Amino acid sequence: MKKILAIILFSSIIIVGCNGTTGEEEVSTQPFKQTEFLLGTVVTVKIYDEDKEAVLQEAFTLMEELEAKISTSIEDSEINKINQQAGKEAVKVSEEVFNLIESGKAYSEKANGSFDITIGPLTSLWHIGYEDAKKPDQSEITEILSYIDYEKIEMNEDNQTIYLEQENMQLDLGAIAKGFIADRINELFEEKEVSTGIIDLGGNIYVRGEHPRQDNWTIGIQNPFEGRGELVGKVTGENISVVTSGIYERYLEVDGKQYHHLLNPIDGYPFDNEIAGVTIISEKSIDGDALSTLVFSKGLEGGLQAIEEMDDIDVIIVTKDKEVYLSEGFTNFELTNEDFVLMEGVE
Repeated sequence: MKKILAIILFSSIIIVGCNGTTGEEEVSTQPFKQTEFLLGTVVTVKIYDEDKEAVLQEAFTLMEELEAKISTSIEDSEINKINQQAGKEAVKVSEEVFNLIESGKAYSEKANGSFDITIGPLTSLWHIGYEDAKKPDQSEITEILSYIDYEKIEMNEDNQTIYLEQENMQLDLGAIAKGFIADRINELFEEKEVSTGIIDLGGNIYVRGEHPRQDNWTIGIQNPFEGRGELVGKVTGENISVVTSGIYERYLEVDGKQYHHLLNPIDGYPFDNEIAGVTIISEKSIDGDALSTLVFSKGLEGGLQAIEEMDDIDVIIVTKDKEVYLSEGFTNFELTNEDFVLMEGVE
């Protein structure tokens, strides 16, 4: 699932301290920074610790290794090998891929199938965002839906194998891949004792450590109706993931009607409700990926209720009527765009 970019807002960044340290760690006033095109998007990582420049390259090496294993755009990836053997035989995979699929299956169960990592045949059918995108016939959708069922993913932990029980099934981990990788980079930072840094994987934003000049980092929330950089408001925090998804980032227009890229694996069509954009604030980036789709699937009231039942997860929902709703008790958001209205609750 493609993310609307959340823009990190700082006029200048000068890190003079770090979170959870004794003051013996040294952090630079200017970060070590690297930007590359990976995972189908522009990826930027910044590290402020003076003696941790080498970790930056380790982070990008790790991303390249993980992309090679999970991308369906790479012919010999482990995910493609699983898909090619659907209905035929189990495929042995790496620990990272096994864990990612295990997480994806768990999120699919939590969403009762409205999020489903076997949605690959449906995303391929619509192919929204590509030149050959089309609105399929109902007969095509009906056939494709028979191939979508996360319960038909057979996982053998002892052998570390994955088997798709039905021919023509396809895994598509695009909805959670960037979140999974962002979390792995953050784990690498923890292992290497990086105290202060920013991980931006095309909209999956993670801020690590304390901001030097104010209490928290400030992260802008993209306006889903305007171009990149136009904001609804801003979130403050530290050591948090912020992931924003929206319906206007990628869509297909047919006979004057827009069909966005967030597809419902139950009926085969894009989710159709009052929601225009969803932002998930969490400790883990993979939660933001999966739960943003869950909120879209449940609509405004159901989405708010679902998030409020979870610990350490918050949500910002922007509706097509330009109303903004927050999960109960979330106070780290400031509305900055006068075209939008911050609502007290769902009536």
